[in-house]
Amino acid sequence: MGTGYDLDSTTWSPQGRVFQVEYAGKAVDNSGTALALRGKDGVVFAVEYIVKSKLYEKEPHHRIFNIGRHIGMATAGLIADGRMLATEARSEAHQYEEMYGGAISVKDLNSRMSNYMHQYCVSYMGRPVGISALVGGWNEVDGPQLYMVEPSGTSWGYYGCAVGKGKQAARAEIEKLKLDSTEMTCAELVKEAAKIIYGVHDEVKDKHFDLFMSWVSADTGGKHQLVPDDVMAEAETYAKAALEDDDSDSDSDDDDN
Repeated sequence: MGTGYDLDSTTWSPQGRVFQVEYAGKAVDNSGTALALRGKDGVVFAVEYIVKSKLYEKEPHHRIFNIGRHIGMATAGLIADGRMLATEARSEAHQYEEMYGGAISVKDLNSRMSNYMHQYCVSYMGRPVGISALVGGWNEVDGPQLYMVEPSGTSWGYYGCAVGKGKQAARAEIEKLKLDSTEMTCAELVKEAAKIIYGVHDEVKDKHFDLFMSWVSADTGGKHQLVPDDVMAEAETYAKAALEDDDSDSDSDDDDN
C-alpha cells in the first residue's frame, strides 16, 4: 500500500498517511517491553531487554538513561536511536540550566524532545526516530511527573504507560492498579513493574531476557538511579511467585473443566 509514498517522511499517501512514521512505530512494537509507573512519591521505570546472544554483557544503559541526574528516561525501539535521543535530551537540559540557572523540569524537557522528534517527521533529510521514550522525574515542587514521546513527536502525560512487544497486555495490567487514585509508593510499584514485565514476556519467541529497573523519588533525593540489587532481587522473586500462582490457577481451572 505504501509503494511510491514511503520514500521520505514528507510525502502523504492519498489516504492521508505518512508511512515512514508508521514504520518507526513498528520498530517500537518489535522491541522489548518498556513501562513506567507513577506513584505518590516518584516514578519507576522497567525494561525487558531481549538477550539475543549469551555473549552479550549485561548492561542496563542501552535502554535506561540519566538525563541531568534528576530525570530518567527509558526507551523502546532502535537502541542507537534511543542513545541519540538521550544525548539530545542531555544537551537540552544543559542548555536550559546555563540559560536559566536551574534544572529543567520534566514538562519542559518533554516539550523540547517532542519538538526534536517531530522535526525528523517533516524533513526530507532524515527519517523519523525509531523509538518511543518514557520520561519521568520527581521534585518537591511538582511532585512526580511522567510523559511518553512517540516517534511522531506526539506526547502525553501519564499515570502509567507501556510500549514495545507486550504493550497491550502491560497496559491492561497497569489499568488494574488504578494509578490515578492510588497511594502506592515507588517501593510497591517496583514489585508491580517486575510482575508486569515477567507476565507479558513471550517465552516462546524470546526465551532469555534481562530485567532492568530504575526509579526517581523522594527516597532517592530526587535523583534518578538504578533500583538497588537487594530491592531488585526481592521484586523479581515476587514477580516469579505471582507468575507461578497464575499458572497453577490456570491449571486447576483446566482440571475442573
